[in-house]
Amino acid sequence: MTDPNWLDEREQRAWRGFLAVNAAVRGRIARQLQQETGLSSADYAVLVSLSEAPGGRLRVFQLRVAADWEKTRLTHQITRMTARGLVAREPCADDPRGAFVVLTEAGWDAITAAAPRHVEHVRHWFFDALGPEHVDALIEVNEAVTRHLLSASEPCSPCSPCSPSSPGDVPSSCDDVLP
Repeated sequence: MTDPNWLDEREQRAWRGFLAVNAAVRGRIARQLQQETGLSSADYAVLVSLSEAPGGRLRVFQLRVAADWEKTRLTHQITRMTARGLVAREPCADDPRGAFVVLTEAGWDAITAAAPRHVEHVRHWFFDALGPEHVDALIEVNEAVTRHLLSASEPCSPCSPCSPSSPGDVPSSCDDVLP
């Protein structure tokens, strides 16, 4: 085994700064949104995905990919949101094992009320701290890292990245079923 290619001081500062800023901004926005709307960041993520989907509905595996969550986490989240009337489960006519998660009227009302608050907080806590040149640099960084991640062709393992998947991909297992 070879020695790790340790991060130098500059890289360490950049990496840890990225992690700290990401956590701080997301935490601040999540706390404020919860206080103002009663929606958790997980609720908001599900509602946004559904509100942007045709007909306000997604197959479970599509929602799992969009949220980048494990099946169990999504199942628990959907159960909680169903109990609150924000989403509903519907069977899939084309696949008896499959299910849709559907935005309800209450869910639509919740996301419609929360989205302006969310964008206000994103603007205040993130974009108001940046100049146009910072936004352009951030776009370049995000695109470079995304290209690098998408270029990975190795199978998933703890030491190599996974190949990308898109919300339209068909699941390789029955991850589309909710109890």
